[in-house]
Amino acid sequence: MLQPRLAGRYAKSLIDLAQERNQLEQVYADMLFLQSVCRQSREFVLLMRSPIVSADKKNNIIDSITGNKVGALTSAFNKLLIQKGRESVLPEIADAFIDQYNTIKGIHTVKLSTAEPVSDALKKAIEQKIKTDAALPHIELETIVKEELIGGFVLEFDNKLIDASILRDLKDIQKQFRSNIYVKNIR
Repeated sequence: MLQPRLAGRYAKSLIDLAQERNQLEQVYADMLFLQSVCRQSREFVLLMRSPIVSADKKNNIIDSITGNKVGALTSAFNKLLIQKGRESVLPEIADAFIDQYNTIKGIHTVKLSTAEPVSDALKKAIEQKIKTDAALPHIELETIVKEELIGGFVLEFDNKLIDASILRDLKDIQKQFRSNIYVKNIR
């Protein structure tokens, strides 16, 4: 049950409050932590979405997980979410907060998918190439390993896709064989 509009509104409110209190960087770090918790623990997300678990138990669970790892503002925000019955949207709020933070700071997320893990030197070279060619001064490179690509890479940023993978080349060749334009010309 994705609710991007609701998540965006809560994230915007938290950003505004964090900027007002000069705690934007602290809250950003807290949201990164919560995002990683949500991505690593499917059970945590399911627990937050469960209508059976009481609000008090959810509050205790979030407090025990976050503990001293998040600031007072984020902790109060989590309590507010539980009080309003919106704790099920926490993963989406964390994602929306990070996206809005990146927009404010001018940081562009770049996803690099390869068949094998990429070395740090190659990551640096790719970052530098994107910064100069795409005129993006601040980028955050996210690497993903997808063995089905066979070789090459897929690069995604700012709603652009550069697919230089062997898998795409093979699919293009397969399309050419299916249409088989040469047989029509022989007859």
